[in-house]
Amino acid sequence: MSTQPATGLETFPNPAPERDYTIRMSMPEFTCLCPRTGQPDFATLELEYVADQLCVELKSLKLYIWSFRDRGAFHEAVTNEILAKLAGAVRPRFIRLTARFNVRGGITTTIVAEHRHPQWQAPAPVALP
Repeated sequence: MSTQPATGLETFPNPAPERDYTIRMSMPEFTCLCPRTGQPDFATLELEYVADQLCVELKSLKLYIWSFRDRGAFHEAVTNEILAKLAGAVRPRFIRLTARFNVRGGITTTIVAEHRHPQWQAPAPVALP
């Protein structure tokens, strides 16, 4: 059992690389520190991606997210850093990270960052009766 955060991400082969399907994860316990005050900032991270050849392993993702707990970071910077790390490790067809930070000083912040493979086209939406 890991008792320390980690900065690496592990992956495993996508079990269905021939198909576009969406993987969604919610991480309601994200914490980092305000770089100005040192006080904790709390957020819910919503991750969704269309895998290509690799998927992110959940325990390594949990330990990676934990590594921000004692780090000062602006909301915009930390959201884009996490997205870049995930996109680099998994090399997905599409990935979106939404970071919904709890209210601080009467302001709630939501950051949405995306990355898509240049050759990937999203399938047309299906309208069911």
